[in-house]
Amino acid sequence: MELHTTVGPAGATISAIAERAGVQRHTVYAHFRDDAELFAACSRLWSERNPPPDPAGWVRVADPHERTRIALAELYAYWASTADDLAALLPGAERVPAMAGPLREWQGFIDSAAAALLRGRGLRGARRRRALAAAGLAVQHETWRALVQRGGMLPEEAVALMADLVDEAAGGAVRE
Repeated sequence: MELHTTVGPAGATISAIAERAGVQRHTVYAHFRDDAELFAACSRLWSERNPPPDPAGWVRVADPHERTRIALAELYAYWASTADDLAALLPGAERVPAMAGPLREWQGFIDSAAAALLRGRGLRGARRRRALAAAGLAVQHETWRALVQRGGMLPEEAVALMADLVDEAAGGAVRE
């Protein structure tokens, strides 16, 4: 897991893992049948140590505008607390076949976070697609990095900007 969060999945070869652990490659394979099993175990451990916010809790906030702000504030705090690890893990992970499973789980989390921002807004058709695209952008780790880490915005400024984007894309449509 340490190699995954420092050199990234592509650099965390079985040879590198064995060397880091001070064992032979066959010892690593004695515990993990293949790279996919190893990466899945590392992803589970990392998630246990760094549990993400729960989108199910956000949907209990009735007002969609307030829900968006609360959700993004929690999510951006999570991105801040896991920034170094994710900066090594995410770029290029899609090019590592063994990361397919963990990336599907990660995308499921991102999709559920975006969906939670739109719940109760009564959106259909093109407006829903537009709002879902804005929400999907707002919840991305890379968006947080672009705004806060590289852009120099305060976290609360980034939350306000992205919440306004989602609200604008949704057209203010709220279902009571």
